[in-house]
Amino acid sequence: MTMSILISGAGIGGPSLAYWLGRLGHRVTVVEQSAVLRAGGGAAVDFRGDQMALLRRMGVLDDIRAHRTGMGDQRVVDTTGRRLTTFPSVLFSGEVEIDRGDLARILYEHSRNEAEYIFGDRITGITERPGGVEVSFANGTDATYDLVIGADGLHSAVRALVFGAEDRFRSDLGYYVASFAVPNTFGLDHTGLIYNEPGRYVSLCSGRDPEHAMAGFIFAAEPQEYDRRDIAAQKSIVARHFAGSGWRTTELLAALQDAPDLYFDSLSQIRLDRWSTGRVGLLGDAAWCAGPGGNGTGHAMLGAYTLAGELAVADGDYRLAFTRYEQAMRPAIEKSQKFAAGAGRFLAPATTGQLRRRNFTYRILSSAVLSGLFTRLSSKNANTGEPAPYPLPAPATA
Repeated sequence: MTMSILISGAGIGGPSLAYWLGRLGHRVTVVEQSAVLRAGGGAAVDFRGDQMALLRRMGVLDDIRAHRTGMGDQRVVDTTGRRLTTFPSVLFSGEVEIDRGDLARILYEHSRNEAEYIFGDRITGITERPGGVEVSFANGTDATYDLVIGADGLHSAVRALVFGAEDRFRSDLGYYVASFAVPNTFGLDHTGLIYNEPGRYVSLCSGRDPEHAMAGFIFAAEPQEYDRRDIAAQKSIVARHFAGSGWRTTELLAALQDAPDLYFDSLSQIRLDRWSTGRVGLLGDAAWCAGPGGNGTGHAMLGAYTLAGELAVADGDYRLAFTRYEQAMRPAIEKSQKFAAGAGRFLAPATTGQLRRRNFTYRILSSAVLSGLFTRLSSKNANTGEPAPYPLPAPATA
């Protein structure tokens, strides 16, 4: 059964779902609030374990490998720059790592012939009727679709319109994260540096683009009041929480003031009793945001594949498809949320003693004797089994 399906969000999950649904013959529209394809804040994402099979099945693995960051190990340093320990590349970079913006572009390019993309618009109203979903857009138009899927991230507009206010479902982990690009004046070549003080984390890394580096900040804090559209206020929050920090923090805070591409948000998780209601479903961070280390990108792409596959098997019975999609995905999501809940404490330990214990542990795990075990442990959380053999079309050939 062919359906008209609206997807909100052109990040990772949205284009992945658009690809599979379009290949199945559905009429797919993707609406994205940004006027252009988002760069994703410059953050890198990685794939490992069973996730690699999904990339092959979708036909994007070669493109991802062609744009991989090639990141090596990252060194934890003290205030003078002296190495304290090393985080092996497998910890952050998996089997293949790519900048999020590059991945979003690849997924868009693979899906743009399968769907209509509308940039610079957003959903403002959703009303379900017996025969479909009436949707209002910010540009003043209305349209009706068989299904609506919210793949619009942690701060999902679809979830807010249909399920309720975000604060009903968001669980903050007690940390905030910021990242932005800076000129690579640090001599970094496919590697990174990490500096810690209790409750604070500063990082610099440079991968595929030798001219630029990414600066990252993570800090423990009580909930911060700010307007998500007020970039100056967000910069002020970061500067305030890192005032007086050592190493090269002052230099990076100075660069922050002129950074045009700041990404700033809380480390939070989304917990919902269900991911669909009627003809409206949720995908990716809109449904289950786990936070760093929670396989967010891999799960968004697997969720898209699973939802499309269940719709194909159910032949138009969207209620059954939504139920089976959630049954298939929820065990892995709950596992990842549990794992990712400690990401802030790992990256920015609260005390000097905790920092020392973490660094000592990684000196041991990164030794030649235990490196193989460390690699297996790092991949274990990503393994959810081979993607189910849904009757989905093979990737289009060039």
